[in-house]
Amino acid sequence: MNAYLTGNLEVLQRTNASIFQWLTSKNPDVTDIGSCLMINRRGLVDWRLPSGNGIFDGIAPHVVYRDWIPADRADTSVTIIVGCNLGYGLNHVLGNTPDSHKVLVVEPRSEMILACLGHTDYRLFFDNHKLSFIPPDPRFLPVLARQLSLQYFFGNIFLRSDIPSRQLGPEYAIWFDRWTKALEDMSCNMTTMRDRQDVMVRNELENYARAMKDGSLLGLRNQGAGISAVVLGAGPSLAKFAGRLADNPGSSLCACGFQTLPALQRFGLKPHFCMAVDPARALKRVYDRLDLEWIEEIPLVYACAVDPEVLRMYPGPTISLWTLGGLGSKMPREREFVLDAGGNVGVALTRFLVWCGVDKIILVGQDFAWHGRKTHVSGHISEKNEFKFDSEKHIVWKNRDGQTIYSSLSYASPMRALEKDIQQWRTPIFNLYGGGAVIEGAKEVTWRQILDKGLAASRPGRVEHFSRRLVGMRRPRTRPVFESRSEQWAGSLDAVQKHLAKLSEKAEKNQLEIHGALRRILVFFRQDPLYQPYLFKEILGMAGLVHAKTGYAGAEIAECQNILRTAVKKVKEIDYYLMNNSAAA
Repeated sequence: MNAYLTGNLEVLQRTNASIFQWLTSKNPDVTDIGSCLMINRRGLVDWRLPSGNGIFDGIAPHVVYRDWIPADRADTSVTIIVGCNLGYGLNHVLGNTPDSHKVLVVEPRSEMILACLGHTDYRLFFDNHKLSFIPPDPRFLPVLARQLSLQYFFGNIFLRSDIPSRQLGPEYAIWFDRWTKALEDMSCNMTTMRDRQDVMVRNELENYARAMKDGSLLGLRNQGAGISAVVLGAGPSLAKFAGRLADNPGSSLCACGFQTLPALQRFGLKPHFCMAVDPARALKRVYDRLDLEWIEEIPLVYACAVDPEVLRMYPGPTISLWTLGGLGSKMPREREFVLDAGGNVGVALTRFLVWCGVDKIILVGQDFAWHGRKTHVSGHISEKNEFKFDSEKHIVWKNRDGQTIYSSLSYASPMRALEKDIQQWRTPIFNLYGGGAVIEGAKEVTWRQILDKGLAASRPGRVEHFSRRLVGMRRPRTRPVFESRSEQWAGSLDAVQKHLAKLSEKAEKNQLEIHGALRRILVFFRQDPLYQPYLFKEILGMAGLVHAKTGYAGAEIAECQNILRTAVKKVKEIDYYLMNNSAAA
């Protein structure tokens, strides 16, 4: 029964400490495992259910797993299996995919892992990192999802649910759902980075000198005590409540996204400050719908990744904010508050206010979904975009009343991130529910409950104090000193280009040398944390050449040379903006 268990565990302890520690903590009884094994009516080793039947009594393994072998780009892909049973599906994938194809296994039951390890010798697969068992711990999900970027861009990610294992308990369906959502979030984030990373960092570079003049929000830490904050979104339900808030705002601190200002102006609801995090130049269209005099006293907290032209047009006070994903990731935390904006201005505002230490937050117009043809409240720049359902782009949900509503990954992913935050925060989050998505963890309230319970009430003078402190953050500060390395980079990469050109003259003979040179370039690109964010596409391109190509000829060498030229240009651009005091936004 356990012919391979000891050997597998020894290698597992050396190569995958996290799963070994998890198994040790569970301490499953090997004797009990043996009593659950049986030979089923097909003559196969099987796992006995409480009913006495085996999990494969109803269907043969070859039928369950016949479609599990990838037909396309198997060498650069990964298979994630939820439920390993005795290894039938796992072994089918391991035996029918290239060594470079990765296999990750999530098995919620420790006894099943031991039963699987007892029947097959996996030591070679553990040693060459083709096979990994993942502890069933939600904390691992986002980390592992981010590590699958190579497979996402250059291969496929196959998520497989082991149907026979689902007979053992509901945890298999739960874990399949968790992985589905984690991969959806990763897809949303990766697509955003691929499409926007260059724009975001270039905006940050152009805004750098301005950001140094516009101050830092670091001094607002814990300045929100005694405040009830309202975060205003641009969902369709805002139209139900904005007028009521304008007539009876209480003593709350109102904040909104920059894009929401035109809608609020229609209702005469002026926020205490607004925030912009979107790097798109399309934000300029917001000004076409605004009375500039109406906003000239509203402070704008802007992510440094916002388009510089959008900032130049803003008539009111502006305070800079660094965000994760670009240069902000490398800013010293003792000098800067760096926010994870979560890809959504409503999420960014909520996280910011929690960091500021407000007493409670009321979400208004934060629908993350819609029904009918209208995706946003009137006044938003997207209000004229008529919704047409696309099964590949849109998600179908039910709201609290059972009504069909629609969303997309760009809303579902940040909403899930917000829900995870709410579980960890001590700050109470209320949702003035208007028929959109249900935000788990946020207590749903009605307008009458807000009035009767005084949820929008702040302590006297606290909102005014916070507003003064916010504007007071807008003062110039000393620029950090960065070391220029563009000349060193240019010299090193020029030498590499000449070396590759020489190797390419006899490319067929020099395949290993070319591959080694490309691998060294990839390591070189990744070694400087300051330049990494702007070199995202170049790092990705080099990773594709190193890991997703099986041979190198003129086309691959030319692609590499283009990447090197672009990298040198970008590094010089970074040096100019960060190290030249005269560089203006």
